Amino acid sequence: MYEEIRKSARAALLELLDVAALKPGQQVVIGCSSSEIMGQKIGKGSTPEAAKAVVDEILPILKARGLCLEAQCCEHLNRALIVEREAAQRYGLEIVNAVPKPKAGGSFATAAYKAFAYPVAVEKIQARAGLDIGGTLIGMHLAPVAVPVRISVTKVGMANLICARTRPKFIGGSIFAVAFLLDTRKNQAVALPINHRIIKRHNSVMTICIGCYNICSELIALLISST
Repeated sequence: MYEEIRKSARAALLELLDVAALKPGQQVVIGCSSSEIMGQKIGKGSTPEAAKAVVDEILPILKARGLCLEAQCCEHLNRALIVEREAAQRYGLEIVNAVPKPKAGGSFATAAYKAFAYPVAVEKIQARAGLDIGGTLIGMHLAPVAVPVRISVTKVGMANLICARTRPKFIGGSIFAVAFLLDTRKNQAVALPINHRIIKRHNSVMTICIGCYNICSELIALLISST
């Protein structure tokens, strides 16, 4: 059974990394309920062997790509994270005093703690991608904006699997340009989406293209009043 767990965890991580296109040095948060993997309710059947199977499979993959594994603890430790000390120092993360145990922190975080060279605990990060194995709620540790990622692997053991990547925020109003055809004879404006900027006048019709939809109504009102 543990071999199947390893295979599923590996396949899921590789698919996520292909989609997320992370760069070396970026963080990947992983939450994993060994209870859910074994078909039990989260927090009710912690299984160190299942957690170790996941860690043993995913950690070498992330290391080979220069990515940082951030192992999320369970609710008892407020979903703190186990990371390498070097990563905590690199990202300026505040280290807290906590050592996870299977029944207080979770088997997955405990397995990561044992696998890391110099493990420490931190309270929060902003990871660029994440795996949630068993409904552990990793969202609080993802950088905005989180984007769901659908992959072919849907379970690790008996645990449901959810994946996410992140993207930079879109700011500054509408992300598309809008062309307005202003018919000065009828005092009407008709909006048409286009992909470039242009301003021209032909007879009594003026075409105006701007990048932010939010100011279009004010601009049209001004043009109408001036004709």
